[in-house]
Amino acid sequence: MNLMDHFHRQLEYDAWANREVLLSLKALSEPPADGVRLLNHVIAAEHVWLSRLEGTAPPFAVWPEIPLAQCEQELQQLHRDYRAYFERALPRDLDRVVNYKNSKGEDWTSRIDDILTHVFLHSTYHRGQIALQMRKVGHAPAYTDFIHGIRQGLVK
Repeated sequence: MNLMDHFHRQLEYDAWANREVLLSLKALSEPPADGVRLLNHVIAAEHVWLSRLEGTAPPFAVWPEIPLAQCEQELQQLHRDYRAYFERALPRDLDRVVNYKNSKGEDWTSRIDDILTHVFLHSTYHRGQIALQMRKVGHAPAYTDFIHGIRQGLVK
């Protein structure tokens, strides 16, 4: 498997896992506020990083308040936008360096392959936190392990 295939698989896994988490939150009459807040952050952070890659302004701050009903559209849009970015810019730009400011206004430089790795790991980290919030209120979290996605054929 080449690196582009790897990133495509990670993108598909990320989209699937985010949808699973959203569905688990929407299934509750009162989803944990911290879980919704973390999902909002996942959505916003993925938007922010894509904006940095494309040199555009992000549509959200890093910790926005997005109604749960809007999260599905945002996740679908993110998936389409990242797929389009992959088609436009990759693989030729994987090792290109991007200059950007972080949320504190600090200047940073990162390679695109490192940014993509960060995006997918960052989202996984926060999905784990959402699972903890679900357990705290007595609900089973979404089962979003990568290997589960593979076994279910949801990630190719």
